[in-house]
Amino acid sequence: MENLLLLLSLFALFPSLQTLPWSTQHNNNQQPYNLNNFEGSSDLVNLEYHMGPVLASPINLYIIWYGHWTPNHQDIIKDFIFSLSSPPPPSHRPSVAEWWRTVELYSDQTGSNITGTIRLSGEFHDSYYSQGNYLTRLAIQHVIKNSLTQTNPKALPLNPYTGLYLVLTSSDVQVQDFCRAVCGFHYFTFPAVVGATVPYAWVGDSGKQCPGVCAYPFARPEGSEAPPPSEIMGAPNGDVGVDGMVSVIGHELAETSSNPLVNAWYAGDDPRAPTEIADLCVGLYGSGGGGGYVGNVYKDDWGNGYNLNGVKGRKFLVQWVWNPVQRRCFGPNALD
Repeated sequence: MENLLLLLSLFALFPSLQTLPWSTQHNNNQQPYNLNNFEGSSDLVNLEYHMGPVLASPINLYIIWYGHWTPNHQDIIKDFIFSLSSPPPPSHRPSVAEWWRTVELYSDQTGSNITGTIRLSGEFHDSYYSQGNYLTRLAIQHVIKNSLTQTNPKALPLNPYTGLYLVLTSSDVQVQDFCRAVCGFHYFTFPAVVGATVPYAWVGDSGKQCPGVCAYPFARPEGSEAPPPSEIMGAPNGDVGVDGMVSVIGHELAETSSNPLVNAWYAGDDPRAPTEIADLCVGLYGSGGGGGYVGNVYKDDWGNGYNLNGVKGRKFLVQWVWNPVQRRCFGPNALD
Protein backbone atom coordinates (compact mmCIF):
# COMPACT_ATOMS: atom_id res chain seq x y z
CA MET A 1 0.00 0.00 0.00
CA GLU A 2 2.19 2.85 1.27
CA ASN A 3 5.29 1.07 0.00
CA LEU A 4 4.11 0.91 -3.62
CA LEU A 5 5.44 4.29 -4.73
CA LEU A 6 8.47 4.06 -2.49
CA LEU A 7 9.57 0.89 -4.21
CA LEU A 8 8.72 2.17 -7.67
CA SER A 9 10.70 5.31 -6.92
CA LEU A 10 13.85 3.25 -6.52
CA PHE A 11 13.94 2.93 -10.29
CA ALA A 12 14.15 6.72 -10.59
CA LEU A 13 16.59 7.20 -7.73
CA PHE A 14 19.13 4.56 -8.67
CA PRO A 15 20.21 4.42 -12.32
CA SER A 16 21.49 0.88 -11.90
CA LEU A 17 17.91 -0.21 -11.26
CA GLN A 18 16.46 1.59 -14.23
CA THR A 19 17.91 -0.03 -17.31
CA LEU A 20 15.55 -2.75 -18.48
CA PRO A 21 16.39 -5.43 -21.03
CA TRP A 22 13.37 -4.60 -23.19
CA SER A 23 13.60 -6.06 -26.63
CA THR A 24 12.07 -4.63 -29.77
CA GLN A 25 11.66 -8.16 -31.06
CA HIS A 26 8.04 -9.25 -31.44
CA ASN A 27 6.86 -12.31 -29.54
CA ASN A 28 3.81 -13.44 -31.48
CA ASN A 29 3.88 -16.98 -30.10
CA GLN A 30 3.84 -15.79 -26.50
CA GLN A 31 7.23 -17.35 -25.77
CA PRO A 32 8.71 -15.53 -22.75
CA TYR A 33 12.01 -13.78 -23.12
CA ASN A 34 14.78 -15.61 -21.29
CA LEU A 35 16.31 -13.91 -18.27
CA ASN A 36 17.99 -15.20 -15.16
CA ASN A 37 15.76 -15.68 -12.15
CA PHE A 38 16.22 -12.95 -9.55
CA GLU A 39 12.90 -13.26 -7.72
CA GLY A 40 12.82 -12.45 -4.02
CA SER A 41 13.97 -14.87 -1.34
CA SER A 42 11.52 -16.16 1.23
CA ASP A 43 14.27 -15.79 3.83
CA LEU A 44 13.78 -12.02 3.75
CA VAL A 45 10.00 -12.05 4.17
CA ASN A 46 8.11 -12.33 7.43
CA LEU A 47 4.53 -12.14 6.21
CA GLU A 48 2.18 -12.88 9.09
CA TYR A 49 -1.52 -13.24 9.73
CA HIS A 50 -2.80 -10.91 12.46
CA MET A 51 -6.22 -12.56 13.04
CA GLY A 52 -8.33 -9.99 11.17
CA PRO A 53 -10.88 -10.72 8.42
CA VAL A 54 -10.26 -11.18 4.72
CA LEU A 55 -12.86 -10.63 2.01
CA ALA A 56 -14.20 -14.18 1.81
CA SER A 57 -17.72 -13.40 0.57
CA PRO A 58 -18.32 -12.54 -3.09
CA ILE A 59 -17.25 -8.92 -3.52
CA ASN A 60 -19.65 -6.28 -4.79
CA LEU A 61 -17.34 -3.70 -6.30
CA TYR A 62 -18.55 -0.12 -6.75
CA ILE A 63 -16.50 2.20 -8.94
CA ILE A 64 -16.59 5.95 -8.41
CA TRP A 65 -15.28 7.76 -11.48
CA TYR A 66 -14.04 11.09 -10.15
CA GLY A 67 -13.33 13.79 -12.71
CA HIS A 68 -13.29 13.54 -16.48
CA TRP A 69 -13.22 10.05 -17.95
CA THR A 70 -13.58 8.90 -21.54
CA PRO A 71 -15.58 5.76 -22.34
CA ASN A 72 -12.45 4.14 -23.77
CA HIS A 73 -10.51 4.63 -20.55
CA GLN A 74 -13.40 3.30 -18.50
CA ASP A 75 -13.74 0.24 -20.72
CA ILE A 76 -10.08 -0.68 -20.26
CA ILE A 77 -10.46 -0.64 -16.48
CA LYS A 78 -13.85 -2.36 -16.43
CA ASP A 79 -12.60 -5.12 -18.71
CA PHE A 80 -9.79 -5.74 -16.22
CA ILE A 81 -12.34 -5.98 -13.41
CA PHE A 82 -14.50 -8.36 -15.45
CA SER A 83 -11.42 -10.46 -16.19
CA LEU A 84 -10.77 -11.16 -12.50
CA SER A 85 -13.72 -13.57 -12.34
CA SER A 86 -14.04 -14.53 -16.02
CA PRO A 87 -11.39 -16.99 -17.20
CA PRO A 88 -10.78 -16.70 -20.96
CA PRO A 89 -10.53 -19.78 -23.21
CA PRO A 90 -7.47 -22.02 -22.67
CA SER A 91 -5.92 -20.52 -25.80
CA HIS A 92 -5.80 -17.14 -24.04
CA ARG A 93 -3.70 -18.06 -21.04
CA PRO A 94 -2.12 -16.94 -18.76
CA SER A 95 -5.16 -15.01 -17.57
CA VAL A 96 -6.12 -12.30 -15.11
CA ALA A 97 -8.39 -14.83 -13.35
CA GLU A 98 -5.42 -17.15 -12.86
CA TRP A 99 -3.45 -14.23 -11.42
CA TRP A 100 -6.22 -13.68 -8.85
CA ARG A 101 -6.03 -17.33 -7.76
CA THR A 102 -2.82 -16.53 -5.91
CA VAL A 103 -4.77 -13.94 -3.90
CA GLU A 104 -7.40 -16.59 -3.17
CA LEU A 105 -4.80 -18.65 -1.30
CA TYR A 106 -5.06 -16.31 1.70
CA SER A 107 -7.55 -17.24 4.40
CA ASP A 108 -8.81 -16.02 7.77
CA GLN A 109 -8.87 -17.70 11.18
CA THR A 110 -11.99 -19.69 10.22
CA GLY A 111 -10.20 -21.18 7.22
CA SER A 112 -12.26 -19.19 4.72
CA ASN A 113 -10.29 -18.14 1.68
CA ILE A 114 -10.53 -14.88 -0.21
CA THR A 115 -13.33 -15.04 -2.73
CA GLY A 116 -12.82 -15.66 -6.41
CA THR A 117 -15.93 -13.67 -7.31
CA ILE A 118 -15.72 -9.92 -7.90
CA ARG A 119 -18.84 -8.33 -9.35
CA LEU A 120 -18.97 -4.83 -10.75
CA SER A 121 -22.18 -3.95 -8.96
CA GLY A 122 -22.43 -0.22 -9.56
CA GLU A 123 -20.81 2.90 -10.98
CA PHE A 124 -21.06 6.54 -9.98
CA HIS A 125 -19.84 9.42 -12.12
CA ASP A 126 -18.62 12.39 -10.11
CA SER A 127 -17.86 14.46 -13.19
CA TYR A 128 -18.50 17.76 -11.39
CA TYR A 129 -15.58 17.26 -8.98
CA SER A 130 -17.77 17.40 -5.87
CA GLN A 131 -14.74 17.76 -3.58
CA GLY A 132 -12.62 19.92 -5.90
CA ASN A 133 -9.53 19.22 -8.01
CA TYR A 134 -7.32 18.49 -5.01
CA LEU A 135 -8.25 15.69 -2.66
CA THR A 136 -6.88 14.88 0.77
CA ARG A 137 -7.15 11.33 2.02
CA LEU A 138 -10.13 12.28 4.15
CA ALA A 139 -11.73 14.03 1.17
CA ILE A 140 -11.73 10.70 -0.66
CA GLN A 141 -14.07 9.37 2.01
CA HIS A 142 -16.31 12.35 1.34
CA VAL A 143 -16.23 11.42 -2.34
CA ILE A 144 -17.58 8.02 -1.32
CA LYS A 145 -20.18 9.66 0.91
CA ASN A 146 -21.31 11.86 -1.97
CA SER A 147 -21.81 8.80 -4.17
CA LEU A 148 -24.14 7.35 -1.54
CA THR A 149 -26.37 10.43 -1.20
CA GLN A 150 -29.85 9.07 -1.61
CA THR A 151 -31.19 12.32 -3.07
CA ASN A 152 -29.15 11.46 -6.17
CA PRO A 153 -31.17 9.11 -8.40
CA LYS A 154 -27.94 7.35 -9.44
CA ALA A 155 -26.59 6.94 -5.92
CA LEU A 156 -24.70 3.81 -4.97
CA PRO A 157 -25.96 1.64 -2.11
CA LEU A 158 -24.14 1.61 1.20
CA ASN A 159 -23.06 -2.02 1.45
CA PRO A 160 -21.14 -2.69 4.70
CA TYR A 161 -21.33 -6.46 4.26
CA THR A 162 -19.90 -7.29 0.85
CA GLY A 163 -19.14 -3.86 -0.63
CA LEU A 164 -15.77 -2.58 -1.77
CA TYR A 165 -15.60 0.99 -3.10
CA LEU A 166 -12.98 1.91 -5.70
CA VAL A 167 -12.36 5.63 -6.21
CA LEU A 168 -10.57 6.41 -9.48
CA THR A 169 -9.39 9.96 -10.13
CA SER A 170 -8.77 11.32 -13.62
CA SER A 171 -5.43 12.70 -14.76
CA ASP A 172 -6.33 16.31 -13.91
CA VAL A 173 -7.04 15.57 -10.23
CA GLN A 174 -4.31 15.99 -7.63
CA VAL A 175 -4.41 13.81 -4.54
CA GLN A 176 -2.52 14.13 -1.27
CA ASP A 177 0.84 12.32 -1.56
CA PHE A 178 0.11 11.21 -5.14
CA CYS A 179 3.32 10.78 -7.14
CA ARG A 180 5.34 11.75 -4.08
CA ALA A 181 4.53 8.90 -1.70
CA VAL A 182 1.73 6.82 -3.26
CA CYS A 183 0.28 5.67 -6.58
CA GLY A 184 -2.76 4.27 -4.82
CA PHE A 185 -3.83 3.16 -1.37
CA HIS A 186 -6.57 1.30 0.46
CA TYR A 187 -8.15 1.73 3.87
CA PHE A 188 -11.59 1.60 5.47
CA THR A 189 -14.17 4.34 5.85
CA PHE A 190 -15.05 6.11 9.07
CA PRO A 191 -18.69 5.69 10.17
CA ALA A 192 -18.80 9.37 11.14
CA VAL A 193 -18.13 10.27 7.49
CA VAL A 194 -19.68 7.54 5.38
CA GLY A 195 -22.14 5.96 7.81
CA ALA A 196 -20.42 2.57 8.15
CA THR A 197 -17.04 0.89 8.05
CA VAL A 198 -16.42 -0.39 4.53
CA PRO A 199 -13.18 -1.16 2.70
CA TYR A 200 -12.19 1.15 -0.12
CA ALA A 201 -9.28 1.84 -2.41
CA TRP A 202 -8.13 4.81 -4.44
CA VAL A 203 -5.99 4.86 -7.60
CA GLY A 204 -5.11 7.90 -9.70
CA ASP A 205 -4.37 8.33 -13.40
CA SER A 206 -0.72 9.36 -13.46
CA GLY A 207 -0.57 9.93 -17.22
CA LYS A 208 -0.09 13.70 -16.95
CA GLN A 209 1.46 13.93 -13.49
CA CYS A 210 4.05 11.19 -12.97
CA PRO A 211 3.91 8.42 -15.58
CA GLY A 212 7.58 7.64 -15.02
CA VAL A 213 6.74 6.64 -11.45
CA CYS A 214 3.19 5.28 -11.32
CA ALA A 215 2.91 4.03 -14.91
CA TYR A 216 6.34 2.42 -15.00
CA PRO A 217 7.48 0.56 -17.15
CA PHE A 218 5.38 2.31 -19.81
CA ALA A 219 7.15 5.63 -19.27
CA ARG A 220 10.72 6.67 -18.68
CA PRO A 221 11.59 8.09 -15.26
CA GLU A 222 12.82 11.66 -15.75
CA GLY A 223 16.56 12.09 -15.31
CA SER A 224 17.12 8.37 -15.47
CA GLU A 225 19.40 6.17 -17.49
CA ALA A 226 16.50 4.03 -18.65
CA PRO A 227 16.16 3.24 -22.36
CA PRO A 228 15.37 6.10 -24.78
CA PRO A 229 11.71 6.65 -25.71
CA SER A 230 11.98 4.33 -28.72
CA GLU A 231 12.84 1.47 -26.34
CA ILE A 232 10.19 2.13 -23.67
CA MET A 233 7.69 -0.71 -23.32
CA GLY A 234 4.41 0.05 -25.08
CA ALA A 235 1.13 0.09 -23.16
CA PRO A 236 -1.02 -2.90 -24.24
CA ASN A 237 -4.26 -0.90 -24.41
CA GLY A 238 -2.74 2.24 -25.86
CA ASP A 239 -2.84 4.55 -22.86
CA VAL A 240 0.17 4.92 -20.58
CA GLY A 241 -1.76 6.37 -17.64
CA VAL A 242 -4.68 3.96 -17.69
CA ASP A 243 -2.58 0.88 -18.45
CA GLY A 244 -0.41 1.90 -15.52
CA MET A 245 -3.52 2.23 -13.37
CA VAL A 246 -4.54 -1.36 -14.13
CA SER A 247 -1.53 -2.80 -12.34
CA VAL A 248 -2.01 -0.45 -9.37
CA ILE A 249 -5.71 -1.38 -9.23
CA GLY A 250 -4.74 -5.06 -9.15
CA HIS A 251 -2.21 -4.24 -6.43
CA GLU A 252 -4.77 -2.45 -4.26
CA LEU A 253 -7.58 -4.98 -4.79
CA ALA A 254 -5.25 -7.80 -3.74
CA GLU A 255 -4.23 -5.95 -0.60
CA THR A 256 -7.74 -4.75 0.25
CA SER A 257 -8.98 -8.33 0.01
CA SER A 258 -6.19 -9.75 2.17
CA ASN A 259 -5.99 -6.88 4.66
CA PRO A 260 -9.28 -4.92 4.51
CA LEU A 261 -9.16 -3.54 8.05
CA VAL A 262 -5.35 -3.43 8.25
CA ASN A 263 -5.30 -6.28 10.76
CA ALA A 264 -4.97 -9.40 8.63
CA TRP A 265 -2.08 -10.24 6.27
CA TYR A 266 1.02 -8.07 6.28
CA ALA A 267 4.70 -8.04 7.17
CA GLY A 268 6.28 -5.67 9.66
CA ASP A 269 5.41 -4.56 13.16
CA ASP A 270 3.58 -1.33 12.37
CA PRO A 271 0.00 -1.69 11.01
CA ARG A 272 0.11 2.00 10.13
CA ALA A 273 2.74 1.21 7.49
CA PRO A 274 2.25 -2.46 6.64
CA THR A 275 4.13 -4.30 3.91
CA GLU A 276 1.37 -6.22 2.20
CA ILE A 277 1.15 -9.06 -0.30
CA ALA A 278 1.58 -6.85 -3.37
CA ASP A 279 4.15 -4.51 -1.80
CA LEU A 280 6.49 -7.49 -1.62
CA CYS A 281 6.48 -7.87 -5.39
CA VAL A 282 6.46 -4.33 -6.80
CA GLY A 283 8.26 -4.20 -10.13
CA LEU A 284 8.01 -7.96 -10.78
CA TYR A 285 5.94 -9.00 -13.79
CA GLY A 286 7.59 -12.24 -14.82
CA SER A 287 10.27 -14.84 -14.14
CA GLY A 288 13.71 -13.35 -13.84
CA GLY A 289 12.38 -10.11 -12.45
CA GLY A 290 14.17 -8.12 -9.78
CA GLY A 291 16.94 -5.58 -9.50
CA GLY A 292 15.22 -3.34 -12.03
CA TYR A 293 14.19 -6.10 -14.43
CA VAL A 294 10.45 -6.53 -15.02
CA GLY A 295 11.05 -10.17 -15.87
CA ASN A 296 9.88 -12.39 -18.71
CA VAL A 297 6.86 -10.78 -20.37
CA TYR A 298 5.21 -11.09 -23.75
CA LYS A 299 4.97 -8.59 -26.57
CA ASP A 300 2.17 -8.20 -29.07
CA ASP A 301 2.53 -7.45 -32.78
CA TRP A 302 3.17 -3.78 -32.00
CA GLY A 303 5.78 -4.41 -29.32
CA ASN A 304 3.47 -3.63 -26.40
CA GLY A 305 4.28 -5.50 -23.19
CA TYR A 306 1.83 -7.70 -21.31
CA ASN A 307 1.77 -10.76 -19.07
CA LEU A 308 -1.95 -11.53 -18.71
CA ASN A 309 -4.93 -12.07 -21.00
CA GLY A 310 -8.39 -10.79 -20.20
CA VAL A 311 -11.91 -10.68 -21.58
CA LYS A 312 -12.64 -9.39 -25.08
CA GLY A 313 -9.10 -10.13 -26.18
CA ARG A 314 -7.65 -7.59 -23.76
CA LYS A 315 -4.05 -7.81 -22.62
CA PHE A 316 -2.70 -6.38 -19.39
CA LEU A 317 0.63 -5.98 -17.62
CA VAL A 318 0.03 -6.62 -13.91
CA GLN A 319 2.61 -7.02 -11.19
CA TRP A 320 2.93 -10.29 -9.34
CA VAL A 321 1.84 -10.88 -5.73
CA TRP A 322 3.29 -12.94 -2.92
CA ASN A 323 2.32 -16.61 -3.00
CA PRO A 324 2.00 -17.83 0.62
CA VAL A 325 2.37 -21.49 -0.36
CA GLN A 326 5.46 -21.15 -2.53
CA ARG A 327 6.75 -18.26 -0.39
CA ARG A 328 7.79 -16.16 -3.35
CA CYS A 329 6.39 -13.66 -5.79
CA PHE A 330 4.36 -15.46 -8.40
CA GLY A 331 2.13 -15.00 -11.42
CA PRO A 332 0.53 -17.40 -13.92
CA ASN A 333 3.11 -16.49 -16.55
CA ALA A 334 5.91 -17.89 -14.37
CA LEU A 335 8.29 -20.25 -16.13
CA ASP A 336 8.43 -22.61 -13.14
